[in-house]
Amino acid sequence: MLDHVAIQCADVLASAAFYDAVLAPLGGGRVMDFGEVVGYGDAGRPEFCIGPQHTGTGFRETHLAFTAASREAGRAFFAAATGAGAEVLHEPRLWPEYHASYYGAFVRDPDGNNVEAVCHTPG
Repeated sequence: MLDHVAIQCADVLASAAFYDAVLAPLGGGRVMDFGEVVGYGDAGRPEFCIGPQHTGTGFRETHLAFTAASREAGRAFFAAATGAGAEVLHEPRLWPEYHASYYGAFVRDPDGNNVEAVCHTPG
């Protein structure tokens, strides 16, 4: 249903370095780079974009869940995130309260957003 989503960042360079690191294990990467606006995707078009904060004041947390093709990819996302200094919200594990095969890892990005890698396949 969604074509793409964009978030505003306090420091685009710091956020770009974070997303470069954590999206690579999930098969994503930069597909668009206009300096202050960076787009990420896995099929040659941007599905997730970051840019500078131009509107609003204060901070409102956003939750972003990126698809991990496997639990191993979810663990690699988590390793990349923690290696980049991300705050750990929840280490990779099963979340049976969501469904029997829901495997997710949650961290904070440089702006404080809740960023997750999730795998829905068993094993």
